[in-house]
Amino acid sequence: MALRIIASSLFIPCFVVITRRGDYHFLLLIDLVILHGMREFYAMMEMKGVRSYRTTGIICGLALSWYMFFRSGIYANLFLTLALLLIMALELTRRDNRTAVYNIATTIMGVVYVAFLASHIVLLRELPRSVGAPYSLGASFVYLAFIVTWASDTGAYFVGSTIGRHALIPRISAKKTWEGAGGGLLFSILGAFVARMTFAPYLGAWEAVALGSVASAVGLVGDLVESMIKRNAEIKDTSGLIPGHGGVLDRFDSLLFTAPLIYYFLKFFIF
Repeated sequence: MALRIIASSLFIPCFVVITRRGDYHFLLLIDLVILHGMREFYAMMEMKGVRSYRTTGIICGLALSWYMFFRSGIYANLFLTLALLLIMALELTRRDNRTAVYNIATTIMGVVYVAFLASHIVLLRELPRSVGAPYSLGASFVYLAFIVTWASDTGAYFVGSTIGRHALIPRISAKKTWEGAGGGLLFSILGAFVARMTFAPYLGAWEAVALGSVASAVGLVGDLVESMIKRNAEIKDTSGLIPGHGGVLDRFDSLLFTAPLIYYFLKFFIF
């Protein structure tokens, strides 16, 4: 816990400053998340004997974040289609194609699971430009995503470790409980209300309840998905990059799922 607090105290001030500046500074910050997250993902796949196209996948993932930055996510499916065609064409050059489907599938999954989902954090910061709102408001969108996600994670951790008795899905994660999930739900809603009362007045009361509830559920799915991948790779942490937290995917697993949700929620229901 001490290492977590120290790491957070160093990261949060830098994160706030860069988020407020936005533009290329924030894009490069998320690119670091994408870079290390994809490296961790492909390393796990290699532990299972899959020969993913690590370099090609990372280049496609980083290029995708820049494409979504400039194009606001428009025709991202076109970019993903081209990436898939490239990766399939590369597999044709290998002499041993016995694991061809696995190689292609895991490479493109790294692009979609890490880069595409994480790029929605960039879209959140750039959302004001597409809805005609002040650009500075984009920082509050990003803060909102982080607060409801981390509030849910924090609530689930403390409630689960304190009174958790009933395992949620023990074959995937032995420590996650139904009580912890309930604590995460409550804390996420409280986090949404704190955001509403401080920097997110554009949220109504019922919108805060809805956003906090759905974000907690979706974030839990993201956490469980990452746990499933790690269990399959037979590892505890995706890396030791962040002291006390593990790897990038260990810290951002829930946010990868909640960021797209909050982006589309704000875009379609608030602005």
